[in-house]
Amino acid sequence: MSQKYFLRLAVCQEFIARKLKFRMLKKIFFRLFIDHKSDLPSLTVVGVGPGDPSLLTIAAVDSIKKAKVIFFPVSDDNKKSFAAEIVQKYTKFKKNIPIIFPMAREGFDPDEIWSNAVEKIVNFIQNGESVVLLCLGDTSLFASSSNILRIIKNSYPEIITKTIPGISSLSAAAALNDFDLVKKGETLIIKECPSSNSELISLIKDSRGNKTVLAIMKVGKRWNLLREVLKKEDIIKKSIVALNVGKPNQIIQYASQYKKDFMPYFSLILIRFE
Repeated sequence: MSQKYFLRLAVCQEFIARKLKFRMLKKIFFRLFIDHKSDLPSLTVVGVGPGDPSLLTIAAVDSIKKAKVIFFPVSDDNKKSFAAEIVQKYTKFKKNIPIIFPMAREGFDPDEIWSNAVEKIVNFIQNGESVVLLCLGDTSLFASSSNILRIIKNSYPEIITKTIPGISSLSAAAALNDFDLVKKGETLIIKECPSSNSELISLIKDSRGNKTVLAIMKVGKRWNLLREVLKKEDIIKKSIVALNVGKPNQIIQYASQYKKDFMPYFSLILIRFE
């Protein structure tokens, strides 16, 4: 073989070696960047599931353990936090700070509450402490935490945020009753319970015959109204009631079996028209 051949071979080997070295350095730099970013103070919104601590995800527990400050929702100053109770095993030696979430109650200015909560959270993060904001159930279903996350992303884009999903009361209730939330060819509608008779009747009539499954959330004080509509539409024996899912006082049964005239705030009904 000629000297020219060996020269070309040496050049190729040098080129390959440099390319491999560049790729290795690139990977090392990227890993250092990721590690550095993960060490920066941040906000993590954590879905803690509906009530049963055994339904916490590994990601949720890991995030809570890493955080120095835990914010949790309460409906007012004198109320306990279901979300905080679920994770209390992991938050004993951390800063635990309640935030009042209005939950559609009169006398509260939601915008003011969100802004005050954001100010407190940002203050801790800017002082170098990572924060977890607890969210009952899942972070994507009727989650008040989304309002706080929205403000922080808009007003403080430099703050690192992360969201950890949780098991929703809807999914848990369906699983406990072997209820398919949606099958092939069906549509699932998740909706807060309407407050008027006409809206309820319209919702049910529009869903019937269209292969639509209804998940009506936050029934609460509107139970009497809903019960009469379910009776009138002759679907009360097909409808499943789920109250306080994941908690010790959990109730899951057919709506026709539920005899009380009221429901707690954490209540839902599943309806499949068959």
